[in-house]
Amino acid sequence: MKNHKTLLKRYGLFAALLAANLFLLAVDPQLGRNSFRLTTANLAEMLSILPPIFLLLGLIDIWIPRETMMKYMGEDAGLRGGFLAFTMGSAAAGPLYAAFPVAGMLLKKGVKLTNVFVFIGAWSTTKIPMLLFEASSLGWKFTGIRLLCSIIGIVSIAMLLEKTTCAEESEQLYKRARNF
Repeated sequence: MKNHKTLLKRYGLFAALLAANLFLLAVDPQLGRNSFRLTTANLAEMLSILPPIFLLLGLIDIWIPRETMMKYMGEDAGLRGGFLAFTMGSAAAGPLYAAFPVAGMLLKKGVKLTNVFVFIGAWSTTKIPMLLFEASSLGWKFTGIRLLCSIIGIVSIAMLLEKTTCAEESEQLYKRARNF
């Protein structure tokens, strides 16, 4: 019985979305076909992005010792850890869903929770290629102001999340990451 609950918990959302797509196909075949086409395209995109990310994570896991990550981005890293997390997030490429396995690896390596939040925030809002495009389209002044506001927001939210995450939740995140 436990296996069925585990399977349902793991694949329940997938099954629900498949059922919704099948229902949509039955009710409105054209819309259902479009839905399946978009779902297939999104799945293909994910499958083209995630394998290189997991390869990179495997290399990070092997090549970078936990002690090194803790030294540069752990509890005692201070501003250096936040700056490194921000730089890593800004220099990263790919959609936001690719940031979460990387964040899991950072947690596994003992990176401070605030720095993981900074990394995710930077990945989502301050990518260097997008900043260059934004500057060419909207001007350097606008880009600079927006970047400064984003940095303030990212750091503020990361610190707020760190403060409001209780010790049990924090330990649960690190425990899940170790099993990652």
